[in-house]
Amino acid sequence: MEKIEHRNLKVNGINMHVAEIGEGPVILFLHGFPELWYSWRHQMLYLSSKGFRAIAPDLKGYGDTDVSPSMSSYTYLHIVGDIIALIDALEVEKVLLVGHDWGAIIAWNFCLFRPDRVKALVNLSVPFMPRLPSVSVLQGLRAAFGDDYYICRFQEPGEVEGVFASAGTGNVIRKFLCSHDPTPPIFSKEKLLDSLLQAPAELPSWLTEEDVNYYATKFDKTGFTGGLNYYRAMHMSWELTAPWTGSKVLVPTLFIVGDQDLTINFPSTKEYMTGGGFKKDVPNLQEVIVLEGVGHFINQEKPDEVNNHICEFFNKF
Repeated sequence: MEKIEHRNLKVNGINMHVAEIGEGPVILFLHGFPELWYSWRHQMLYLSSKGFRAIAPDLKGYGDTDVSPSMSSYTYLHIVGDIIALIDALEVEKVLLVGHDWGAIIAWNFCLFRPDRVKALVNLSVPFMPRLPSVSVLQGLRAAFGDDYYICRFQEPGEVEGVFASAGTGNVIRKFLCSHDPTPPIFSKEKLLDSLLQAPAELPSWLTEEDVNYYATKFDKTGFTGGLNYYRAMHMSWELTAPWTGSKVLVPTLFIVGDQDLTINFPSTKEYMTGGGFKKDVPNLQEVIVLEGVGHFINQEKPDEVNNHICEFFNKF
């Protein structure tokens, strides 16, 4: 880990913290919630040893990157704009792109907006979600699961931050990273706090106290508002991306997911992935790999398998 270098770059009007290691073709890693560049530590060390230059920023609102106070600064277009500016600052023409969770959503949209800057994509956990012109993702989730569905629960500024503060940052990190429940997370405000206070005391083998402390220290400094604002900007993102309705992701793509990931256990998602919809929207989808017994934080839970799949796929480009 001490071989990973860190620096801050001025990109798109913000200071962005970037971790990097290695020489060769650039692999750019985009993390999710509640994560940091640190989520990619295993991939960065392995792939840099295989002849790649691994780069992982803290995205806007996270870690040592600036936190914008405005929710409207966290739309897909804003975050992709940050990443384009980062690539320009690094003086890189095209990248190999890897995303997970929110990073995967940003990566899908990156490939829609600027396919000219991407050689190939490996996305983890969150499949492509085509834009529906009649209803936004947020509206659809609210209609299906109600106001207590976790993404809907996250919408009210300040409410969830207060619950997280009451539970303690370490418990929040433990609860999210250790979750292996594939059913839709539905919480009233009171049940959310109770759930966080019941975070597991014993960590899984792939997560250490040092890892939890690293995340907690950074989130203690920044709070969770930046990360939560990605959820709060979802409806605005839907409004702004109307011009891309019906657009396809045309870059060569590999998708990897765990069978215990809540993201693929919605009936409509399974039908979309297995019924031809996914391949129709991502025509150059090379393969879908499903790892058995694996939850949402797949790149940390099963780093060896994920590393090998990424390396094998990117070696083609």
